[in-house]
Amino acid sequence: MALRTIRIDGDPILTKNCREVTKMTPTLSTLIDDMFETMYDANGVGLAAPQVGILRRIVVIDVTGEDPLVLVNPKIIEQDGEQTGEEGCLSLPGKCGIVTRPMHVKVEAQDRDMNRMIVEAEGLLARCCCHEIDHLDGHMYTEKVEGDLQDVSYDDEDEEIEE
Repeated sequence: MALRTIRIDGDPILTKNCREVTKMTPTLSTLIDDMFETMYDANGVGLAAPQVGILRRIVVIDVTGEDPLVLVNPKIIEQDGEQTGEEGCLSLPGKCGIVTRPMHVKVEAQDRDMNRMIVEAEGLLARCCCHEIDHLDGHMYTEKVEGDLQDVSYDDEDEEIEE
């Protein structure tokens, strides 16, 4: 496994649509492993392939630190409810903003073995699925921010606080 460079807002690759994955290759499997390592190293909860410069429809998510989730070719097939809260992005370090997302989503995807699966997500996991799937279509959360972006600072325990 290897750390990949996270692309930062302003990089044109973050505005492009990703290509569907038609078969899992050793290269793509290594990409998934590298994405997890990169996400954990950056203290993130989700990472999409374009954020590391690869225009493929692959997302990795782990909102608990114990439940890694790989979504290949994900698409939201149902959504309901509403939640409004703070959101940030590894491609826009040091910033956060208030975004409204669905409270519940149902995501159809394939796992890393290309088996079809359905993920039912609520709360933070639903927010993360929406955020990462947006990346696959060339969109960032900043397009949905209500109000201004805020600076994020970290206290001694690495918890996010607003300045």
